Amino acid sequence: MLGSIKSPADVAGLNASQLVELSGEIRTFLIEKVSKTGGHLGPNLGVVELTIAIHRVFASPKDVILFDTGHQSYVHKILTGRASSFDQLRQRGGISGYPSRGESIHDVIENSHASTALSWGDGISRGFALQGQEDRSVVVVVGDGALTGGMSWEALNNIATAKKRNLIIVINDNERSYSPTIGGVATYLSTLRVTSGYEKFLDWGKDVLHKTPVVGAPIYDTLHGMKKGLKDIVAPQGMFEDLGLKYMGPIDGHDIGAMERALQQAKEYGAPILVHAITEKGRGHKPAVADEAEKFHAVGIVDPETGEPLSKGGSTWTKIFAAELVNIGRQRSDIVAVTAAMLGPTGLDEFAKEFPERTIDVGIAEQHAVTSAAGMAFAGLHPVVALYSTFLNRAFDQLLLDVALHKAGVTFVLDRAGITGDDGPSHHGIWDLALTGIIPTIHVGAPRDGARLRELLGEAVKIENAPSMLRFPKGAVHEDIPAFERRNGVDVLYRGESADVLMISVGAMAPLAVEAASQAYREGVGVTVIDLRWVKPLPQSLISMAERYHSVVVIEDGIRHGGIASSISEMFRDAGVNVPLHSIGVPLEFLEHSKRSEILTDLGITAQHVARSIVEWSSSFRQEMQPQADENVNRTQSR
Repeated sequence: MLGSIKSPADVAGLNASQLVELSGEIRTFLIEKVSKTGGHLGPNLGVVELTIAIHRVFASPKDVILFDTGHQSYVHKILTGRASSFDQLRQRGGISGYPSRGESIHDVIENSHASTALSWGDGISRGFALQGQEDRSVVVVVGDGALTGGMSWEALNNIATAKKRNLIIVINDNERSYSPTIGGVATYLSTLRVTSGYEKFLDWGKDVLHKTPVVGAPIYDTLHGMKKGLKDIVAPQGMFEDLGLKYMGPIDGHDIGAMERALQQAKEYGAPILVHAITEKGRGHKPAVADEAEKFHAVGIVDPETGEPLSKGGSTWTKIFAAELVNIGRQRSDIVAVTAAMLGPTGLDEFAKEFPERTIDVGIAEQHAVTSAAGMAFAGLHPVVALYSTFLNRAFDQLLLDVALHKAGVTFVLDRAGITGDDGPSHHGIWDLALTGIIPTIHVGAPRDGARLRELLGEAVKIENAPSMLRFPKGAVHEDIPAFERRNGVDVLYRGESADVLMISVGAMAPLAVEAASQAYREGVGVTVIDLRWVKPLPQSLISMAERYHSVVVIEDGIRHGGIASSISEMFRDAGVNVPLHSIGVPLEFLEHSKRSEILTDLGITAQHVARSIVEWSSSFRQEMQPQADENVNRTQSR
């Protein structure tokens, strides 16, 4: 049956038994495909019936369907004709793991950061209303923790003021333990409460009673209180209705018929309304259901039957950080760990096992996490805030004005820094070096290997009158690269026989830099490779060191614009250093999903390409200097 689904219209004519069959086929399909490519398996197994119901009630793309978070859109992709592309899910040239406008007219939001879709929905529905397009609905599927983000509640606060807008908010609740409210009474109340006649009756009663002298207002308040009390007993709707939003549910999100009825009622209501669906994350896949902590939220390449990884990786940057933070936590009782719904992925679950009272998970609320950390620092603690690099972007204002301005002793540890690959443009961690480069007081470290990660983390948590930040990439950590020597805190990793080029390697780019220097040496160019360890503030010794070389090359896995090379260039300019500086890094553009190695190759950030560039730059420099050398020789001979 799945092979016959080419568009949402193909789902509309199916009967109840066919829908059940289709749901089963989609789950089997997802397990098979995602197990081979990796991706967000658990969330999508939980929204199969829910997504089918949405596409049966609403007519995409005329009706706009938004997903928050975007990683729960795989079923939507299947129903909109992209099933045949799942062999290349998150692969070069294949479909994205998130909605993508370039793939389909049924996709709207490219950004996959959570808690944004309600604001999108508010804006799109407002745009439709102002342009007289009342026949178009906007459906926002909010789930997988997105409601823990403050931006969602800012949006809800504004949505509540809208009256005549076809905005349907579907809360995909896959974490709560209470059972859906089902049965005849619940169905009757849900139907009654979204009937226009019921609303008109309430408005009429309110108007009449308030006009009744003396006893009118008390009677209305009493009746309204009874009504609200009854509703709060029937369903957990109070907080939404207190905002002024109509609420339906909870409803079994795996009952397509029940979901269709609720969504149809919501569609006909004509004003913003919430439909609360209870779903099971990882439904239909035993390994996912058995995974109590994550429900197979995101997986690599795994065995489709057991869910076990097919390749056993070695040590990772995350594991090294996790173990070292536990060691530091044992020595210092003031160390606390903070994260934003990323306890396991950032490695803080290990710290939480030993120090649960000193581990804080704020949910998808990076802004709150950062400012709360500033408060904890003021109170005498030293917070270690562990985030993915891309998610620090969301809390820049708090980092700048709540932490840095107040010289708060907070350490930020950014996992997935640099080019991350599979998750596409919104998940690359290529902005952190540029962002922190303009923040006064902050110390930024970039460890090149596991040993330096341990070392720099120990140094970072000792900084008490300013924020500090460490960054490292995704995945396996390479072997340690020992230094020949350390000069004023700067490590020398490779030394050429001649003083031609000084290469400054930032963090995990060190192995590539050393290999490129070795290749350049074989071409007759002497390269010295150094690792600054702390890239902000820059060491003053770098000025005198650079003046010994013909040119300087900086290699980093962040954007060149405003990155470390830019900071060094400014430093040289202020100091009157005229050594040519070449920057190797990420161009100022959004990078599509692909393997990290493939993207680096595209950008020319490989040992072979870097070595070739160094040789070419050195050759050009020698050619430019040759006329001057010849002139000096002529002067000497004439004398």
